[in-house]
Amino acid sequence: MHRRRFLQGALAAPMIGSFPVSAGAQAWPTRNVTLVVAFPPGGQADLAARPVAQALEKILGKSVVVDNRAGAGGLVGNAFVARAEPDGHTLLMALSSMIFLPDAERLYDRKPSYELDSFVPIARVLADPGVLGVRADAPWKSVADLVADARKRPGQISYSSSGNYGASHVPFEMFQRAADCKLLHVPYRGGGPALTAFLGSQVDITAQAPGVINPHARDGKVRLLAHWGGKPTPELKGIPTMIELGYRDVEYYIWAGLFAPKGTPAPVIARLREAMKRVMSDTQVTSIYEKAGSPAAYMDQPEFAAFVEADARRLTPVIKSIGRLDEK
Repeated sequence: MHRRRFLQGALAAPMIGSFPVSAGAQAWPTRNVTLVVAFPPGGQADLAARPVAQALEKILGKSVVVDNRAGAGGLVGNAFVARAEPDGHTLLMALSSMIFLPDAERLYDRKPSYELDSFVPIARVLADPGVLGVRADAPWKSVADLVADARKRPGQISYSSSGNYGASHVPFEMFQRAADCKLLHVPYRGGGPALTAFLGSQVDITAQAPGVINPHARDGKVRLLAHWGGKPTPELKGIPTMIELGYRDVEYYIWAGLFAPKGTPAPVIARLREAMKRVMSDTQVTSIYEKAGSPAAYMDQPEFAAFVEADARRLTPVIKSIGRLDEK
């Protein structure tokens, strides 16, 4: 299967420092590097990408340009990088949704725009639990309040997401099944527009990464009811997990990680890994994430590849259980 080939290919890549850097790797990059974000500005992927791009510029000696290629819940940007020349000059800062979007396409009998093994993992950057937010003027003071109201008014409480089968759609689908309630899904082109719509009262509730929604909670505009993490975290102190509230197996992380197209030369991959190790140990980078309430969650390639494989095995059945949205 594609995911198994992805893991085998990633683990077969050489370890940092295990071979001399070739002339080709020394020459790379020969031009500016494009770091694709498959969503509009303002979301988790964009938050992850911009500090990384700035730090990589200093290390690589070439401009690293963030290119927001939004559309289809991340499919457009992901597929663009999958098709790019595998020479290390086009990279992807992906969100967790990239692992199951091909399975979502298969639900509609379409050939996926890419497969998971179309990419080589480089490093994980962030790994935040999704957070359920309501506006400060909303009537719901707890998840129990929200669920009770949703059961009385099926399909009338609306929530914004980053797109169909996207990184903030899937956790809501998991929650609705566990809570036995029905919400109204309103998809947008990314987490940024989904947050804007929520803050502008176009929808009732939203799911966002902590670093994106925390500033609005601190300003008193938003109330955070729960998060999708597997356990309590210091960054979300006092906010219960869905599991703590009794919703078993409702666990979801909006992680962000760096990938290169399959076929990128091994020496270039090794140099990228080494560069990312330096980036993620740079306090100027990690402090940006800390201040946003989204602490760095660095993983190098072998650990990250295994993490992605495990997350794909866990979440692919969820996508299949959601099924085709046009049949609902």
